[in-house]
Amino acid sequence: MRVLGIDPGYGIIGFGIIDSASYGNYNVVDYGVINTPKDKSIADRIQMIYDCMIKIIEEFKPDAMAVEELFFNTNITTGIKVAEARGVILLAGKKNNLPIYEYTPLQIKQALTGQGRAEKAQVQFMVKSILGLSAIPRPDDAADALAVAICQLQTNNLLTNNLV
Repeated sequence: MRVLGIDPGYGIIGFGIIDSASYGNYNVVDYGVINTPKDKSIADRIQMIYDCMIKIIEEFKPDAMAVEELFFNTNITTGIKVAEARGVILLAGKKNNLPIYEYTPLQIKQALTGQGRAEKAQVQFMVKSILGLSAIPRPDDAADALAVAICQLQTNNLLTNNLV
């Protein structure tokens, strides 16, 4: 199974693609970020995100897409822009007939560390360890996207093997 993990945003969007032949046997295919220029309108940035998502999906042909659910505390304006960007990310997946799975930050942390209140550094360390990488993926948004993909693969394994 090939999973495309997404850490949504509108300035920086993390993506990570992982293949899995069996539980715990993960292979990183690619990861990185989509950057949108600050001097462009939100409409232009959203179109850039959509176009980049379509290219990533067409190039890597994932079997599923996993996206982090939104969590924001104080800045509603930023939250709205991220929600708009997240909408086109979901649309790109649906237009390509991908099953889409959504996870809260707490669920992702739980899947990777066993602790839903884990710190970002713990999650990044586990991404490195689980994927057998020599270093923590950079930037942070890419590491977060890989964490989302790992969460999906581990959740899928638990459901497939009736362990939940």
